[in-house]
Amino acid sequence: MSDAALAPTAPAERPASGRTGSVLAFASRHRVALTLTFLVIFPWIAPYQALAANILVLGLFALGFNLLFGYTGLLSFGHAALLGAGAYGCGIAIVHYGWHPLLAMVAGTALATSIAVVMGYLAIRTRGIYFAMTTLALSMCVYYAFYQAERFTGGENGLRGINVPSLSLPGFSLNLLNPTTKYYAMLAVVGLAIWLFSRILSSPFGAVLEAIRENENRAQACGYDVRRTKLVAFILSGAFCGLAGALQAIHLSIVPIETMHYSTSGQAVMMALLGGMGTFFGPFVGAGVFLLLQDVFSSLTSHWQLLVGAIFIAFVLFLPLGIWGELLARMKRAGL
Repeated sequence: MSDAALAPTAPAERPASGRTGSVLAFASRHRVALTLTFLVIFPWIAPYQALAANILVLGLFALGFNLLFGYTGLLSFGHAALLGAGAYGCGIAIVHYGWHPLLAMVAGTALATSIAVVMGYLAIRTRGIYFAMTTLALSMCVYYAFYQAERFTGGENGLRGINVPSLSLPGFSLNLLNPTTKYYAMLAVVGLAIWLFSRILSSPFGAVLEAIRENENRAQACGYDVRRTKLVAFILSGAFCGLAGALQAIHLSIVPIETMHYSTSGQAVMMALLGGMGTFFGPFVGAGVFLLLQDVFSSLTSHWQLLVGAIFIAFVLFLPLGIWGELLARMKRAGL
C-alpha cells in the first residue's frame, strides 16, 4: 500500500500547495474512498479472514480512541469500558431479549455513548495525567459494575451465546457463518463510521479539536468553549468505540469480561501509537501490526506480551510518529 487512505488533517500531514505534495493532496481529498478500497481487498491479502475481521473491528476501536487522543490531545486509559459497554449492550439485547442484530448494535452503541457522557463529564474537569488517571478509575468502576451484574453479563465467565448465523434484511438474508460474507457485512458498517469520522474531522468542529490539541489556552482565548468541545469529543469517541464493541460481540459470539479490563485500554494506546496518532489511516495500520505480532508470537511462546512490548518500545524510540505517520512525514519531505 503506497498512498492509500491517509488523511492529512493534522498540521504535520497537510500537503504543500502547487505541484509539491500532489500525492498527499489527492490522498487527503479521497481518504475515505482509498481507505475503503484497501479494506475491500484486505481479506484476500491477510493471512486468514478471521484475522482480517479482528483488524477491522479493532481498527475502528483505535480510530475512535484516536479522535480523543490523536486529534484532541487527551490521553484516556478508560476506553476499554466503552468498547465493553458496546459489546455487552449488543450481546445482552440479542441473548436476553432476542433483538434483531442491527437493533442490538444500536443498543450497544447507545449504551457506550451514555457511559461516555458520564465519564466525559467527570473526566474533562481534569488535565494531563490527572485526566488519564480519572478515566482509568472510572473505567474500573464500570468494569466492576458489569462484573457484578452476573445475571445479564455472565460475570467472570463472560456473556456467551451471541449466535447470529444470519442477518435478515428486507428482500434478502446474509449468511454470517461464511467468513467472507461476515467481513463485508461488518465492512459496510465500518465504512459508514469511517465516512462519518471523516466528516467530523473536515467540519469546523474538527478544526477546533486540533486547535485544542495544539494550544488549549489559545483556543480558549479565541472564544471556543474548550470544556464543552472536549466533552463532545469524548462522547463521539465513545460512540465509535461502542460500535466497534457491538461488532466484536457479533463477530466473536462471546463477550469476555477482559474486554473491559484496563489492559484493553492499553491496547488502544499501543495501536494508536504504532500506526500514528492524529492520522486517519494510522489506527488500522496499528491494529494490523499489533494483531499480526500477537498472532505470530503467541504461536511461538506463551510470553508473547514480552516480545510485543519490546517491539513497541523500539517503535516508540525510533518511529515516534508511528508507522503511517512516519511514512507521511517522509513523503512530505520528499515533496510527494
